Amino acid sequence: MKNRRSEKRRHLIYYLQVFNSETDQFLGNLVDITPEGLMLTSERPIETGKNFKLRMNIQFLAQKEMHLDLNAESRWSSTDVNPNYFDTGFRLQDVDSETKLIIDHLIKELGFND
Repeated sequence: MKNRRSEKRRHLIYYLQVFNSETDQFLGNLVDITPEGLMLTSERPIETGKNFKLRMNIQFLAQKEMHLDLNAESRWSSTDVNPNYFDTGFRLQDVDSETKLIIDHLIKELGFND
């Protein structure tokens, strides 16, 4: 399958916890992110083809209580290299310029220098 990403995935050195902001349910840990999408790893599979309101705590970026809220659609899910975990890919929706700047800053602060 041809890779349709226009931006390189940026893997992070620290896994941020991601929650469903409507239910406060923990969904998984953020593995990589671009302004177009992200991947979570979790102990349970996440249903695909579903819209989610995602939230992660990013107070370390601003030294104050701060969350990044994202609308995303789960696009695919598969077993992780570790068979006890699942990876799920999300396509971000409605990313405005301020959110893109926050994502870029997140990548700068937590991304591997690859």
